[in-house]
Amino acid sequence: MVVTNAGVLGRAAEKQAAAKIKRATLHDEVVSRLRSMVLEGELPPGAKIPEQQICALFGISRTPLREALKVLASEGLIELRPNRGSAVAMVDPAETAALFEVKGALEELAGRLVCARISDEEIAELEALHARMVEQHRAENRAAYFESNQLFHRRLVELSRNPVLSATYDGFSTRILRVRYAANYNHDRWDESVAEHEEILAALRRRDGEDLARKLAEHNRLTGEAIMGHVGGGSDRR
Repeated sequence: MVVTNAGVLGRAAEKQAAAKIKRATLHDEVVSRLRSMVLEGELPPGAKIPEQQICALFGISRTPLREALKVLASEGLIELRPNRGSAVAMVDPAETAALFEVKGALEELAGRLVCARISDEEIAELEALHARMVEQHRAENRAAYFESNQLFHRRLVELSRNPVLSATYDGFSTRILRVRYAANYNHDRWDESVAEHEEILAALRRRDGEDLARKLAEHNRLTGEAIMGHVGGGSDRR
């Protein structure tokens, strides 16, 4: 039987693709689990990353862990220290306040754009996501609510159909993930946030871009103030 080079290469390519998918799945899982440990405070600010223990906990080698640490370092969650291991990054209150100011301006712009460009089906998609958040709030499932909340805001910005705005927003949102999660530890603020999402959706249904921009900016301001109260440094916003 004669086997062509094309056939051999085809089978080799399939094996390589399968291996890549498996590695990618492992990589994503390690990044996700390690990120959760930081966001939820299991690994607090300033704590050294116990690589040996985490490898044993996850059942992995040092290589995928260190690849994951690089990803989290790019998100501002981990500080890579040559020859001294890695540590959870400290929170800089001044930088956090500045990030929220820019994030608020980006959401205002998104609010104006999205009302002119969103479809009825996409509004229904956001309403369904909000309904899920309400259920997670009732169940006091903070981690699930946090993920759904991030998805809601990112999806809303994405529906502005401005790829530069979406990419810029994602960059800022990632940098404040950890302190953003902390706001949900204040139950009163959590209740207020759910009510504010109702108002955001009401403005979106009316396709009132100016009102949606104001609602998003106010929601961002109040969340920022709650977070600054948690991390220290207060807020100089009026």
